[in-house]
Amino acid sequence: MELIQDTPDLSAYLVADEVIDHQHPLVRETAARLAKGAADSYAYARAAYDFVRDTIPHSADSGDPRVTWRASTVLEQRTGICYAKAHALAALLRAEDIPTAFCYQRLAHDGGSGHVVHGLVAVRFNGAWHRQDPRGNKAGVDARFSLGGERLAWVPDAESNEVDYPVLYAEPHPVVLSVLKAAPDRSYLWKTLPTAL
Repeated sequence: MELIQDTPDLSAYLVADEVIDHQHPLVRETAARLAKGAADSYAYARAAYDFVRDTIPHSADSGDPRVTWRASTVLEQRTGICYAKAHALAALLRAEDIPTAFCYQRLAHDGGSGHVVHGLVAVRFNGAWHRQDPRGNKAGVDARFSLGGERLAWVPDAESNEVDYPVLYAEPHPVVLSVLKAAPDRSYLWKTLPTAL
């Protein structure tokens, strides 16, 4: 699949904003701590990915009812669904000048009776974009950081009307962000998750 930037301006994928608040002290402190042990930007990106994937539980796996969406809040509260974890990872990567985009999949949900949009990031290395899924591993899910072939949590099944969206967004998709901001808790969020972009 060819990944398509929603803007040709690569600097748009480094921007800090209300959601990807990589100027926040907690984001900067976390990035600095991770960067200390990294030999180069690739090693840093892998360390940031592992940190978000492994130390911030997906709230559905942990049963945490809180809904987070701002990167610094995800890092502070150590919880979030796929979108929130993608926001946190993007902030950590952008804090170290690694272009990071938001991308999405449409996956079967509720035993196949419906669909839900799943959030990922893509990082730019060596002139190409590479999708990464920081959702968090569990039984049946073994996502890994990789620039040599995707190691995502799920591969969409076309027969189940699942899709990979090819667009790389410089900002979180507005449909995703509005749902996160409107949800008072995860049980409410689960009823309002977007089914498509």
